Amino acid sequence: MRVRRLRKNVAQLEVTAFINVIVVLVPFLLSTAVFTRLSVLELTLPAPSSGVEQLKVDDLKLEVVIRPDALDVGDRIGGLIQRIPMASAGHHDLAALSLLMQQVKLKFPETTTATVLAQPDTPYELLVQVMDTMREAPAAPTVQAHATAPAAMLFPDISIGDAPISVARK
Repeated sequence: MRVRRLRKNVAQLEVTAFINVIVVLVPFLLSTAVFTRLSVLELTLPAPSSGVEQLKVDDLKLEVVIRPDALDVGDRIGGLIQRIPMASAGHHDLAALSLLMQQVKLKFPETTTATVLAQPDTPYELLVQVMDTMREAPAAPTVQAHATAPAAMLFPDISIGDAPISVARK
């Protein structure tokens, strides 16, 4: 007896509709993508102190503590150098910090390290602005028209940490 088999046509995959969707979707996604400029700051965390630090007379352990109402600039060994209160506009006085950093750099030209201590609620933008102010002095205008002198490096090796909790002042 003869067995009768049905001939089945091979199914073909129809991809033109999918290709049309991709052709429309790819330019749309590329045009709406947000490309951000990413900059990286190299930071070093303070090393855990093992034992008593060696005290040197001419050694500077510069610290800037960012408080909600002021910037406390001090030496870890010698104590507070200067407290820079808020500017009249309600912002931290970064210009005064820059001048103080330049004066400190004149006294300690070999020192390149500094520490920024911030409280947990410190805005990120303020932290970066303080670090940039400590890292280099602003470029000074020169005699030539539309020219500025290169910025002077102050304390390029910056470590960050948590600020000690301040006692409420009355």
